[in-house]
Amino acid sequence: MPLNPHTYQFLVGVFASFGSVLYGYDLGVIAGVVGSSSYHELFKPLAAQNGAVVSLFTGGAFFGAAFAGPAGDYLGRRKTILTGALLFLLGGALQTAAQSINYLYAGRAIAGLGVGFLTMIIPVYQGEIAHPSIRGRVTGLQQFMLGIGALMAGWISWGCFTNYTDSRQWRIPLGIQMMPAVILAALILLFPESPRWLIDHDRVEDGLRTLASLHAHGNTQDPWVQAEFSLIQETIAFEHQHEAKSYQELFTSRSSFRRLFLACALQASIQMTGVSAIQYFSVNIFAQIGISADDALKYQAINSILALIAQAICILTIDKFGRRWPLIIGNLVNCVTFIIVSILIAKFPPSENASGTAGWGFIIVTWLFNISFSYACGPLSWIIPAEIFDTHTRSKGVSIATMISFAFNTMIGQVTDPAIEGVGWRYFLVFVVCNFTNAIFFWALLPETKQLPLEEMNYLFSNAPWIVPGSDKSTYRANLGVDLERRAAEVREKGAVGGHHERMSESKETAA
Repeated sequence: MPLNPHTYQFLVGVFASFGSVLYGYDLGVIAGVVGSSSYHELFKPLAAQNGAVVSLFTGGAFFGAAFAGPAGDYLGRRKTILTGALLFLLGGALQTAAQSINYLYAGRAIAGLGVGFLTMIIPVYQGEIAHPSIRGRVTGLQQFMLGIGALMAGWISWGCFTNYTDSRQWRIPLGIQMMPAVILAALILLFPESPRWLIDHDRVEDGLRTLASLHAHGNTQDPWVQAEFSLIQETIAFEHQHEAKSYQELFTSRSSFRRLFLACALQASIQMTGVSAIQYFSVNIFAQIGISADDALKYQAINSILALIAQAICILTIDKFGRRWPLIIGNLVNCVTFIIVSILIAKFPPSENASGTAGWGFIIVTWLFNISFSYACGPLSWIIPAEIFDTHTRSKGVSIATMISFAFNTMIGQVTDPAIEGVGWRYFLVFVVCNFTNAIFFWALLPETKQLPLEEMNYLFSNAPWIVPGSDKSTYRANLGVDLERRAAEVREKGAVGGHHERMSESKETAA
C-alpha cells in the first residue's frame, strides 16, 4: 500500500533532518566536554580557550552557511547536504582523536563548517518538497531533530561524566556524533531532489516527475500537481527576468530586502534569547547558584526531554496557530524566565544552600525557558526563513540569515564564560532586555505566512505594509492562497470535459 503523499514528504523531511541531529548533539555535548575533569587535566584551558573551543564550531558554521548558498544553487540541495555530512565526519574524527587543544580547535572548526552547510540547506530542501498545508510541520523538523541530538548528547555526556575519569569522559561523546553523519552521507542521494531546483535548472520533466512522486504517487496528470507545476514555472520565469540574480540584488529589491532583513533579524534574535549561553555553559551557569557539575548535566539531560516534547507539540500545531503570535508570546515568556533567573542568582549565591527552594526554583525556571524556546522561537527560526524567499533567492537569503545566526552564536560562545566570571548575574539582564525587544520587533514587523504557497510570498511581502499592526489585511491577503486552488480546479474541469468527449467518441464508435 503506497504511503499518503503528506506522510511521504514528512518522512523525507525526517531523514534530511539527520543533519540537524548533528547540530543539536554538538550543542548539547560541548557543555560536558568543557566541564569534564579529564579535559581540564589534559589541556589545562583558560576561560578564553574554553570559549574558543565552543565558538570555533559556530565560527566554522558561519563560513559553511556562506558556502552552502552558492553550493545549494549550483550542486542542488541533496549534494550540498552530502558535502556537509562529509565535512562533519572529518571534523568529528579530529575532535575525537585530539591529542592537544589545537587538534580540538581544528576539528571543531571543520565540523562547524559541515554543520553550516547542513543547517542552511536542510530547511530549504524541506520547504521546497512540502505541501503548503504541512510545510510548517516539515520545516519544523529541523528544530525537533536538533532536540533529538541534544537529548542524546545530554544523557550520553552525563553517563560518561559520571562513569569515567579519564579522557573517555569526552572522547566517547564526541565520537558518537559521527554516526548520524554516516547515515546521512550514505543515503541522501537515494531521496528526491527539490522539484523547484530541477525546474529552475532546466530539468523541467524531472521536476514534474519529482513533484508528482511527492504529491500524487507519481501521477503527473494530477490536477494539483499540474497546477503547482504551472505556478512554479511561471514564477521561476518571472524571477529570472525581474528578481534577484545575485547577492547584491537581495539588497536592492524592496521585497527581497524586506524578507532578508526579517530573516536575519529572526536568526540574530534567537541567539539573543540566551539559549546558547545555557546550552554551552550550563555547568558554569548552574554553579552560580551552587549546583554541582554532575547535577547540572543531569538537569540539562532532563531539560532535553522537555524540549523534545515541546518541539513535537510545535510540529503538530504550528500550521494551525501560525508563525507570528507563537513567536511573540514565546519571547515574552523567555523574558519573564530570565528575570526570575537573574533574581535567584543575585539573591542566592553559591555559598548558600542551593538544594532548597532557590536551587529548585532555578532549575524549574530554566526548564520553563527551554519549553518556551523549543515550542516557539527555535522551530520558527528555521520555518520562517525557509518559506519567505522566492525560488531564485531562497538559497542565497537563507544562507545569509544562517550566517547571522552563527555569527551571534559565536559571539555568545566567546563572551559568556568570561562574562559570568566578571559580572555574574548581571550578564543575564542582557537576555531579559533582548527577549522583550524581540517580541516588540516581531509584533510590529512580521506578517503571517502560514499555509501560503511559496510562489505567493513575493506578493505578500511586496504588498503588506512594513508596520503590520493596524493594517487592513484584506488589501494584501484577500487573494493569497486561492490561485493554486483555482488552477487545480481548472485542470480538473478540463480533465472532466476531456473524459466526457472521450466517452462520447467511444459511444459513437460502438454504435457505428
